[in-house]
Amino acid sequence: MVVGEGADRPVSRCKAVNEVAESDDIAPAPGAPHADPLGDPFLRTRFAQPARPATFLRRARLVHHLDQALGTPLTMVNGAAGAGKTLLVADWAAGLERPVVWLTLDPSLCGPGMFWAHLLQALRTHGVPVAHGVGTPADAGRVHHTLLTRLAARLGTDGDELVVVLDEFDRIGTPEIAEQLEFVLHHAGPGLHLVVVTRNEPLLPLHRYRAAGAITEIRNAELAFTPQETVALLRRHGLRLSVQAAAALVERTGGWAAGLRLCALAAQQRPDPEAYLKEFEAGHSAVADFLLAEVLKRQPPATQDLLLRVSVLERFCADLANELTGRGDAEAILAGLHRENAFVEDLGHGWYRLHPLFREILRAHLRERSAELEPRLHLRAAHWLGRSGHLPELLTHGAAAGEWDFTAGALVDDLAIGQLFTGLRTGHLVDLFSGMDTAASSPAAELVRVARDLSRGDLDHALARLGPVRERLAAAGPGTAAGRLGCALLEALAARVTGSPQRAEDAVRAAREVQHELPADLLDKHPELSALLLTHLGSARLWAGDLDEARAALTTVAGTTTGAATALPRADALELLALIDHLDGRPATAERKASAALAETDRYGLAEGAGTGLGHVVLAAVAVERDDLTEARDLLDRTPGPAVHDPVTAAGRSLTTARLLLARGRARAALEAAEPVVPAAVRSPWQRLHTALVASSAHLAEGRPDLATKVLERLGGDHPVLAVAAARARLAAGDPHGALGLLDPTGTVGGAGPAVHVRATLLRAQAAHTAGDTATARRLVAQAVAEARHERLRRPFREAGPWIEPYLAAGPAVGPARGALPFPVEPLSGRERDVLLRLAQMMSTEDIAADLYVSVNTVKTHLKSVYRKLAVNRRNDAVRRARELDLL
Repeated sequence: MVVGEGADRPVSRCKAVNEVAESDDIAPAPGAPHADPLGDPFLRTRFAQPARPATFLRRARLVHHLDQALGTPLTMVNGAAGAGKTLLVADWAAGLERPVVWLTLDPSLCGPGMFWAHLLQALRTHGVPVAHGVGTPADAGRVHHTLLTRLAARLGTDGDELVVVLDEFDRIGTPEIAEQLEFVLHHAGPGLHLVVVTRNEPLLPLHRYRAAGAITEIRNAELAFTPQETVALLRRHGLRLSVQAAAALVERTGGWAAGLRLCALAAQQRPDPEAYLKEFEAGHSAVADFLLAEVLKRQPPATQDLLLRVSVLERFCADLANELTGRGDAEAILAGLHRENAFVEDLGHGWYRLHPLFREILRAHLRERSAELEPRLHLRAAHWLGRSGHLPELLTHGAAAGEWDFTAGALVDDLAIGQLFTGLRTGHLVDLFSGMDTAASSPAAELVRVARDLSRGDLDHALARLGPVRERLAAAGPGTAAGRLGCALLEALAARVTGSPQRAEDAVRAAREVQHELPADLLDKHPELSALLLTHLGSARLWAGDLDEARAALTTVAGTTTGAATALPRADALELLALIDHLDGRPATAERKASAALAETDRYGLAEGAGTGLGHVVLAAVAVERDDLTEARDLLDRTPGPAVHDPVTAAGRSLTTARLLLARGRARAALEAAEPVVPAAVRSPWQRLHTALVASSAHLAEGRPDLATKVLERLGGDHPVLAVAAARARLAAGDPHGALGLLDPTGTVGGAGPAVHVRATLLRAQAAHTAGDTATARRLVAQAVAEARHERLRRPFREAGPWIEPYLAAGPAVGPARGALPFPVEPLSGRERDVLLRLAQMMSTEDIAADLYVSVNTVKTHLKSVYRKLAVNRRNDAVRRARELDLL
């Protein structure tokens, strides 16, 4: 018999094993046998360690893990085809100082006699003397227990260290061999270490080894290449790729060793290797050839059919796979594929997914074999997912099937249309429905078009479509409650962006009426609907100047605790509440709410631009009040452009920009910044008021108090901030008596916040100074300083003019000297001093946390407190201020 025949016919060899004589005598041959129990010569390639190619990359983390594995009797390296198992173990074994016995298995060794004869020959080949006297099996299908006992008694004893590697162990699935191997391993000496290299879970009693801590396991996840290892591997192929690009390649290939090597070899043949690695067509590549040959074509036809069909799915369970195949055998097939490491990953709870590159190749193969089948599979999957309550995946597959009326109807009927405005899935849904063709004409499809256009800021198209779809839904009658509720939500948003408060009130009223027609459990699934409705209503009321009613609606939303679904409406409501506080002259409260809004978006990882950006605008306005003009400018520059036009944010931004320009002495530019008319159905009272205040201040800065007074008189009204501004203009015109007449006798301004109170007090102090009553002036300045302390107000003192400087420089009775803060600093705690000291040493937040053995969040909390107490907003300013106060 020639050597090649035995290796090429594994089936006939296994058959021969079962047909041999049943004698179980141990052959006592005096010399080492040169043939197996069937009489064929031993193939030396089965005992040779595989050679590593020149491009092989040694991965230190895996070698180190294998070194540590020598402390356990059993090591299992379990991974998919091409995961790099064999070369990893061969490279590690080559560096060991102890003997290594290598045996590569195949189906021809499926009989116990054949297996043990080859293992004994492997021991002899590698010069391990323990095999002498043990004997050798005479029967290909059986092995005498005495042989196993003798072998176990002599392996790993007398201080001998021995590593036995069984490669491709998955190719012999005989339970009897696994039981015999476990017996030998259990009874052998402590010097024996067995390494099993396999594609699937061996039949060894692994649970007992795990319970005893006697096994080391290296699996697919650990075998996968990291981006850094990928860069190094490609460099060995003469290719250069950035870590970022390598990370994308790892994500696409799953870090699969063979895939990366095949990609590298193919890239070497391309004029632009880096571009190829980023964009290669997986379905037509050496990678595809490998996977189709090594994985797909090795499976039975039913398994191949299942794999091709589920390739259209991101994840799947047995029932969903059965839906696509029309059979009922998916559970057993999927469990087997996962057990065999056939690129099917178990996600838990009965769900699976394909290896990303394998899925990509299978989909390409499916399109080539049956292009018309793919959309039918998507639609079948969408219907199953809908029945099972998996809406996000239903939408993906419905869109992939091109069934837009069905897909839009599913979104609307589930009351999920609000998800286009929550920031969590907004981008995905907008992208998904951007492909909706004009053939989709159902009311649901039209409603989704309006939502899509509103979400991406296309107001003209959205507003033009909203009226007709509202009429269609109204005419359709019963059964359209979900559509009418979705339409009411879009009407409320349209009212907000067009500055139409009555339209918002009508939309919310319509929504409340239609909610009674819908199941309570369905409404409970979507708390974002009520949150969005009330936020839009609150914004419209705010625009109309109805601040109390606006605050009531917005406070309801800000107080919700329904998690990520309402995170964006909560942040939106907090920003609007912060603006109301700022308009009332309460900067500290405004700052807290704006900061809480930004923290809410950060907490849930919402993308910049998901909201209106009003939080940054309010923080910039607060920074102007505190005379931190650089911080104000930075905040305005960082303000993301809103996804949807919002008149409240637009007005707030223009007014804050104008106040910043005023603070920098650019009066004319401030006038221009405040002048643009914000498009809206009605004019906002507070926008008119604050635009007039900017104009008045600009005229005063230019030395024209008469114009300042006229601007305010034309406006009219009795708002406290208007009275203070008018009094300031009268004082500038040389009319202190008239100025005091506009302020109430106690110097307070009813209903206004500290920023207004401080300015009113300073005006009374200026009037007293003008009248020569320095004692009263000093008392009032001291009162203003005390009130400004908590709010950290500086701007009113800057605006007061030169007359105030002697009073601020007079000493502790009034406040610090000129240029310093107009209020004292609160004492720092011991831990705050520790943080400040490290801040001065240029340590990062992470370094400070590590040095103090606290969390990064704890350090951030201390930093905020330090900044507040030192009345600064930046690290460098905190250190400088601390040095001025001898705190460092």
